[in-house]
Amino acid sequence: MRIAIVTETFLPSTDGIVTRLTACIRWLLHEGHEVRIIAPDLGVYEFEGAEIKGVPASTLPFYRSKQFALPNPIVRKYLKEYEPDVVHVVNPAILGFSGIRAAKNLDYPLVASYHTNVAQYLDYYKLSPFKGLIWWYFRKLHNQADLNLCTSVSVQNELSDRGFYNVHVWKRGVDTETFHPSNYDPTVREKLTNGHPERKLLLYVGRLAAEKEIEKLKNVLDTSAEFTLAIVGDGPHREALEKHFEGTKTVFTGFMHGDDLAKAFASADVFVFPSTTETLGLVILEAMASGLPLVAAKSGPTCEQIEDGRTGLLYDPHKQGDFTETIRRFEDETLRKRLSINAREDIKELGWSGAAKQLLTIYEETAGINERSQKTQQLT
Repeated sequence: MRIAIVTETFLPSTDGIVTRLTACIRWLLHEGHEVRIIAPDLGVYEFEGAEIKGVPASTLPFYRSKQFALPNPIVRKYLKEYEPDVVHVVNPAILGFSGIRAAKNLDYPLVASYHTNVAQYLDYYKLSPFKGLIWWYFRKLHNQADLNLCTSVSVQNELSDRGFYNVHVWKRGVDTETFHPSNYDPTVREKLTNGHPERKLLLYVGRLAAEKEIEKLKNVLDTSAEFTLAIVGDGPHREALEKHFEGTKTVFTGFMHGDDLAKAFASADVFVFPSTTETLGLVILEAMASGLPLVAAKSGPTCEQIEDGRTGLLYDPHKQGDFTETIRRFEDETLRKRLSINAREDIKELGWSGAAKQLLTIYEETAGINERSQKTQQLT
């Protein structure tokens, strides 16, 4: 197939969306399919043989740590030149608006995938009155697609309840070879604990933004001398977080990638994930593959991945102090070791091939549906 992917984010940016895309694109290319990526122009123009067509990018006033591409007619030009069998618009919002519009205008089969609960984020930026408008906007974009994807059953149910059409769950995946307990590195642990490797190391990996609720972790450090914290990642909230954790046993590393990130996971003791706004949380799977037990908020997507008391512990985000109390249960080393073994066992066979094969099937079926629709219109 000739597949065009229009995405709001791609290399060299790193997040769960980019990880999922690169893994699936790599598999599609290996199987002999052609892929062209249309993404914000961040200076990368090729990925393992697939051409990346850049769209001029700039920062937004309220989010200067990341570059976005605004709607641009060049997206239509790129698609028309390529003549794809199917167009996949990933997380349509800004650039994705042009992708949706161009695909419909050119009558290409169209898949859209939903990855970010933007409406829920508004609560953290004092913009809650606009949630209805945001839901209307994303529903209008997604309902132009022949088929919609999301990454968990709970999100699928929410989208369907909100009037999104034809929503399917895109299978989860994780690189179980890169993320593995064998990547433990005492030198990395020494750095992440700031010279105190004997203490239990809590690890957070992800974007540093207000909606991630990372501030909650300070209370753990204030109430127990047994823990240190490493925060891996970057984002618009980093400066505020550094001030918030000043004087505590916390290390900020900035972005980590590849082997360095895998070593950070494997060298920690507990993965902490306070956010309640995730649609999947790929880092959860990477932590489990690395043999890390988890503490995460009790929400739909996390409950689909973490078995409370077996592979991790779920805290009640509505109960004052429950996050701290739940993490402190890992002062019991026996509990930590048992959950660590179970976490790796549950995830060790997952990989990315299942998610990529499913995606190809969806592309093929969507292209077929579109072709049949055209033939029906011609006959009538």
